[in-house]
Amino acid sequence: MYTVKSSLPDTATKIVGETLQGALVDLIDLALVAKQTHWNIIGPRFRSIHFQLDDVVSTARSHSDTVAERSATLGVSPDGRAATVAAGTGIAKVADGWQQDTQAVRTMVDALNAVIIRMRERMDEVGPVDRVTEDILIQVTKDLEKHAWMFQAENGS
Repeated sequence: MYTVKSSLPDTATKIVGETLQGALVDLIDLALVAKQTHWNIIGPRFRSIHFQLDDVVSTARSHSDTVAERSATLGVSPDGRAATVAAGTGIAKVADGWQQDTQAVRTMVDALNAVIIRMRERMDEVGPVDRVTEDILIQVTKDLEKHAWMFQAENGS
């Protein structure tokens, strides 16, 4: 069987692989949380927030692909299976049923902040051993922080 081998030392590859796997799990779940909220939002700001949620989904899916491909590039098999995501996510469970627009915004602020905090921790872990991966996580965090700002502005909190 052909195996992809990283040019990084084995210890660095282990750190980077675990970091990327955690980022992948959070990004996949963020896309799922945003879609669940997208389908269940109600209220006077439905339309604008509905479309804003699609922007988060697009960002999370795009970055999850980049993260997974970076992992594969380094010889670490990415795992985006549902059970893996459910077991490893840092995002709280989304409420069942309809969400009033103000609650939907809070849901997204909380989810985004949970992922951002973990991404910043991952940047600290991976920075000393692989600046390329750190750069990817910086870009992910930058985009997620922009979404978090926009959602916070929706509720004025």
